[in-house]
Amino acid sequence: MDNRPVALIVEDNEDQNLVFTMALYHAGYKTESFQDGLKAQKRLMGIPPAVVVLDLHVPGVNGESLLSQIRSNQRFMNTRVILATADAGLAALLQPEADLVLLKPISFEQLNRLAVRLLHQPRYSNQTGDDFSAARSDFGQ
Repeated sequence: MDNRPVALIVEDNEDQNLVFTMALYHAGYKTESFQDGLKAQKRLMGIPPAVVVLDLHVPGVNGESLLSQIRSNQRFMNTRVILATADAGLAALLQPEADLVLLKPISFEQLNRLAVRLLHQPRYSNQTGDDFSAARSDFGQ
């Protein structure tokens, strides 16, 4: 049985989806990737993932709606959400709802290092504001 934490990748760009998927896989996650927000929304009805890497502009259900659904449902209280987008304006508006915001382009190395850190830090420690200070400096945030 595979007991690795699950990471969902929601990214419509095929190349970027592959980079994100491989970065999280190599960080120790079981990965599931989606290029469509509606398919990702249906998957979220199952077992809550540990991490969601979420592009804001995906077809079907957009990333902003998915983020709102995740944050408004107690089932996902321990789910980390990383926004991965080129839309700096929308990212700034949604930053309070996300655990981290990464502006594209995002490299394999950046996401991989971050994902490794997430494996060892419970979500609620994020509320102190201290647990990601080193991660944010790595990613220019």
